[in-house]
Amino acid sequence: MSAGQTLDVGLYEEHVLPRFVDVALGGAALGRLRARVAAGLDGEVLEVGFGSGRNVPYYPAAVTRVRAVDPATVGRKLAAKRVAASSVPVEYIGLDGESLPLDDDAVDHVLTTWTLCTIPDVDAALGEIRRVLRPGGALHFLEHGLSPELKVARWQDRVTPLQRRLAGGCHLNRPIDELVAASGLRVGELSTSYGSGPKPMVYLYEGVATKTGDG
Repeated sequence: MSAGQTLDVGLYEEHVLPRFVDVALGGAALGRLRARVAAGLDGEVLEVGFGSGRNVPYYPAAVTRVRAVDPATVGRKLAAKRVAASSVPVEYIGLDGESLPLDDDAVDHVLTTWTLCTIPDVDAALGEIRRVLRPGGALHFLEHGLSPELKVARWQDRVTPLQRRLAGGCHLNRPIDELVAASGLRVGELSTSYGSGPKPMVYLYEGVATKTGDG
């Protein structure tokens, strides 16, 4: 890849992609899903994949502070008005979900929405999420991933290499529930369904996974 191509890719990922994602993951229908997955949050919350702050309007009043992690600095500009309008304070603390700058047992809840698909080492990120959660705290997640339908899953495998290039590393074929469970969190609530759009793109996992008192 030439220097010019590298520059073009960098500009796309830093400036174009965050704006596209902000629009693509907006709208009333997805807003209702965001409200539902955020409904049980309270106390100190970490949001991994904060992006443009699309979840900010749905933070419950019981949330005392949100600590935000996201690699896209342009997202902060897109989020500025939403953050300013929120009664919940937001503190940006880092860029990398694989290495969280927090002590063990630091937060009451973690929130991720359309995030676990893009983190390169998702196992490391989930391990970090488990580490920073207080015992009894929970990961609230709304993610897209691997479909149980074999035909759809095959298409997800075929399309994922291109999807990763166009969508900031996004994988369509990650088994989100299995990954969360493998981290040591206990998946207590889980619902799956297809959203609106082509099936390989929109198989959704919505759930809550708790850090048990023994770990």
